[in-house]
Parts: sequence; C-alpha cells; structure tokens
Amino acid sequence: MAQLPKGDPKLLNAWAFYDWANSVYPLVISSAIFPIFYEALFSDRSHYIHVFGTELKNSALISFTTAAAFMVVALMSPLLSGIADYMGNKKNFMRFFCYLGAVSCIGLNWFSLHNIYVGLLFYFLGLIGFWSSLVFYNSYLPDIAFVEQQDRVSAKGYSLGYLGSVLLLIVNLAMVMKPDLFGITGTAGEAAMKAMRYSFITVGIWWIVFSQYTYYYLPKGNSHSGQVSRDVIFNGFKELKNVWKLLGQNLQLKRYLSGFFVYSMAVQTVMLIATYFGVQEIQWESKEQSTTGLIICILLIQLVAVLGAVMTSRASAKFGNIPTLIFINGIWVLLCIGAYFITLPIHFYVMAALVGLVMGGIQALSRSTYSKLLPETEDTASFFSFYDVAEKIGIVIGMCVYGIIDQITGSPRFAIVFLGAFFVTGVILLRRVETKNASSI
Repeated sequence: MAQLPKGDPKLLNAWAFYDWANSVYPLVISSAIFPIFYEALFSDRSHYIHVFGTELKNSALISFTTAAAFMVVALMSPLLSGIADYMGNKKNFMRFFCYLGAVSCIGLNWFSLHNIYVGLLFYFLGLIGFWSSLVFYNSYLPDIAFVEQQDRVSAKGYSLGYLGSVLLLIVNLAMVMKPDLFGITGTAGEAAMKAMRYSFITVGIWWIVFSQYTYYYLPKGNSHSGQVSRDVIFNGFKELKNVWKLLGQNLQLKRYLSGFFVYSMAVQTVMLIATYFGVQEIQWESKEQSTTGLIICILLIQLVAVLGAVMTSRASAKFGNIPTLIFINGIWVLLCIGAYFITLPIHFYVMAALVGLVMGGIQALSRSTYSKLLPETEDTASFFSFYDVAEKIGIVIGMCVYGIIDQITGSPRFAIVFLGAFFVTGVILLRRVETKNASSI
C-alpha cells in the first residue's frame, strides 16, 4: 500500500480512476442492458406479475424497488459518512459497498421470474452498493487534492468514467448482437438473453478489478481516539439539520433549492425509466431491433450530453444560470408532452438526442448554481451533503409517482406527461430566485 502526499499526481490519478471502474454500473445496468433484459423476461406473458401479495406491473415494480433503494441510501449516507470519518476507515467502507454492488451485478445473472425475490434483492443491493460507495469516493476529493486541483481531477474522473463505461457497453452490445462470436450458443432469442446475463457478470468483474488501482493508493483516513459515540453516529444528521436552519437565513438559496428539488426528481426519474418506456411503448419491428435500437439510443444520449453540457455552460455565461435553467426546464416540459405521442423508433431516436442535450446541461448547471449561491463558509461539505440527500429523496418521490401512475393507468405515457408538471413547477419556483443583483447567476 503506497502512502502518497496530498496533491501527488499518482494519487489524483488513482482517485479519478475509480470513475473508470464504477461508471459501467449506471450505464450498463441502470440505463442500457438490464432494462432490456428485464422487459424481455415478460415477452411471452402479461406485463403484470404477482409479487409481495399483489398484482404489479413490471415497470411499476422496478420503480418501487429503485425508490426503496434510494431511500435506504439517503438515510444511510449521513450515518455512515460520519462514522467513517471518525474511525478513519473511509477506504474500507468504500471498498465494502463497491464489492456489494459488484457482486450484486454478478448475481443478476440468475435473475428470473421464478426467483423474482432473489433477483430484485440483487438489483436492490446493486443500487445501494453503487450510490453508497460514491458517498465515500466523493468525500475523498478534499483529502487528496488541493482546492486548485479539485475541478481538474473531478473532470478527469468524469471523462474516465465516460470512456470506460462506453467501452464496456460497446463490448456488451457486440455480445448481444453477435453472440456466436463470443461462443454463446442457442436460438437468437436465447443467445441474446445469455449475452445480457453475461454482461452483468462483466460489469461486476470490471468494477472489482479496476477499483484495485484506486484502493492501492488511497489513504485509509485519519482516525480519532475513543469509541464511536451516539454523537459521532448522528453527527451527519446534525450537520444536515444545521444546514436546514441556515437556509432560513439565505432566501435565495432556499428558493433555488426548492426549485431544484422539484425539477430534479423529474430529471432523475426520466433518466432511470427511459429505457423501460422505450421497450414497452415504441413499435419496434423485432426484438433484435428493439435491443439494438435502445442501446444505440443510450450511447446517443451519452454523446449528446457532453455537447449539451458545453452549450449550457456557454449559455449560462451569457444569459445567467437561473434564466438558462428556466429555459431548459421549459424544454423538458415540451419533451414530456411530446413523449406521450411518440410511437416509432425514429421518434425515439430524435427524443433521445433532445433528452441528451438538456440532460447533460441541467445536471452540471444545477450543481454549479448551487455552489455559487452558497454562503461564505468553510463547511461546504455539509451543504453538498444536504444537496445530495435532497436529490436522492427527490428520486424516491419521482420513482414512486411514476410507479403509481404506471400501475393505475397501465401506461408509462401518462406518468411521463405527469412528470412534466414537475418541470412547470420548477420554472415557477426558479422565477422566484432574484437575479437582477446577482449577475453571476
């Protein structure tokens, strides 16, 4: 185990490389391969399944499971981060959740309708593993990098994550489209399903193997003497409570956060359910076209999102952060309405490109706007912890709303349109944030 000083290039590279290791999870599992695989399980039967003592639509079931996982992460994050900081073993916590997520991805290989509870458990634990490991990963940044280095190394991590995840997704796409080249046998449908199961295994192995470079160089952390007390355990929640009190003294920040909370829950929900919508509602000519087309759409969104982030950055520099966010929310409203009417693959491709443009921009601009509105304080970590928890609770609400509407109406189209109301509310709330005396936002 190497011990490198803060700011050392090798240490910064090792930290950023964890993005390369773990970004395959949100792309391959959350967005691309797993939603297609999950929907294919129901191809020869109704979209409804008897589970947990009731009849649930498959997409509603996965929405509720996702919401439950994010609720656990939102509640655990302040608790675990406080204990890990005090005990000085952040790396052990990070490694544990990394392995939990990776092993759960491998476990998805055995996901089937016959053992639906075990499959959902692996999916549930995979989400918890990924998002909880990120809590500790992000908290390392001020420990390993000086202030002037943090933006650059953070951007490097994002770039490595993008490259690594797209690379593995292309390999997985090749496995699904040309299974014979990888020695995967069976009929076309059977071979494709096997390839998708093997894709889950590749994600888990990739995540574990490449994370070792990060763990080799990351410091264990600075421990404190004494036992872990009640104050230590609940310190994270106390910090969130203090931030909540401070918001009462900062009207601009409070107004912005209320708008962010509302529209963010819609953005994150759309990102998590887009592939499920595409599988169920688009009139693909065949299963093969459906699988290939949806994965291409995911890749398209990834590529266009980079362009969207650049365009949004330039727009905010010219017009201001808040006006740009209001404009982007307006585009999201139109996209939600348009989603109700799309039926053909070409419609979905165009929609994917437009979603990519506004998705990449709104996420990056939201965080930077929040950063600009923060009061002068050295305790920025507590404010960003509050931001992250708010975002995750928003996902819980958004996924539950989507799941309930999908379950009641039987169609995700109505749920997508309803999400448009969140963006309308976001526009209204953002307009309350005064910008005339704050040119920087």
